[in-house]
Amino acid sequence: MKILFFNYEYPPLGAGAANATFYIMKEYSKIPDLEVDVVTASPDNQFHLEKVGENITIHKLPIGKDNKNLLYQSNKDIFKYSFKAYFYSKKLLRKNKYDLTHSFFAVPCGFISLVIKKTHKIPYVVSLRGADVPGYNAARFSLLYKLLTPLIKYIWKEANEVIANSEGLKQLALQSNPQQKIGIIFNGIDFNEFIPKNSFEVSSDKFQIISISRLVPRRGLSYLVSAVELLYKKYPQIYLKIVGEGDQRDFLENQIREAKLENHVELTGRVDHEEIAKLAQDSQVFALVPVYEGMSNAMLEAVAIGLPIIATSAGGTDELVQNGVNGFVVKAKNSADIAEKLEKLIDNPKLNESMGRESRKIAEKMSWDSVAQKYFEVYEKVAKKY
Repeated sequence: MKILFFNYEYPPLGAGAANATFYIMKEYSKIPDLEVDVVTASPDNQFHLEKVGENITIHKLPIGKDNKNLLYQSNKDIFKYSFKAYFYSKKLLRKNKYDLTHSFFAVPCGFISLVIKKTHKIPYVVSLRGADVPGYNAARFSLLYKLLTPLIKYIWKEANEVIANSEGLKQLALQSNPQQKIGIIFNGIDFNEFIPKNSFEVSSDKFQIISISRLVPRRGLSYLVSAVELLYKKYPQIYLKIVGEGDQRDFLENQIREAKLENHVELTGRVDHEEIAKLAQDSQVFALVPVYEGMSNAMLEAVAIGLPIIATSAGGTDELVQNGVNGFVVKAKNSADIAEKLEKLIDNPKLNESMGRESRKIAEKMSWDSVAQKYFEVYEKVAKKY
């Protein structure tokens, strides 16, 4: 079986969807009957051709990126990728016979798959990842959603399979088209990289919270900083590390400075993915408090390491957080609620320990191997039916 795969993000570009693609391709490389060409964007001005095993080829197309903002792709970046990926795929289609195409994100990638289906009669699978679902990032894409929703719905309708990465994202998509059939395949965890903490005991010297996120308003990071502001005088050991980069960095830096939280909140910037496990293992709690989210890879990894989770009920939270068992579900845009739950964990180290152990139990049911196998089964179903 031969697959043409589209995602405009692939490490070191991008975040959750990029990492998901990387791990899925790593697992695909172990399936001898599968060949995949991945068409993605380059992190610099050069074309790169990479291999994952013998059967996976990564084609990285230059779109004018530099190393200043690898996590965030502008509308201009996405447009340039779309244009280049389409014409590059035409070359691949002349050389190879593909059984189907698979697009991460309905737009722009799903549109490329749609055109290929119309011109080459090749079926396609589209994976909903977050911002490609109307309403997911209303603050940034409100006008675009109004313009693109009819096209997005048509891409879903014409797809042979539509797959969301969480129940929450599926339900959000159904608000745009209640009749659309949507399956779910969760993200996975690399258990070789994200191993449990050596000890679940909580030190009294430092209570470190880690949040791994793009620095954008919909991620609710300012409310997390405000929660620390509510607690730091009573609990001087509290320390928040926010890992990531984005357009909201200046705003958050000003908030931290004005609240005099320089000794309690750190913006680390972008951190190499292989370093994230160490940062999480040195922490006591993982916090992610967005308005909308898909299945967060960072949250999955924190669960695998064995951290209690504080999260809003967005996207994949329901699948990963059992309220009061391995963490707390908090209200969106509510610093007081976040602070209240953090205080419970600070005051009760035994609760923190037990929640961490429960997180690890939940994680053990998930793996990238199972994710890859589920997608491969979808491919077989589509290829056979088409």
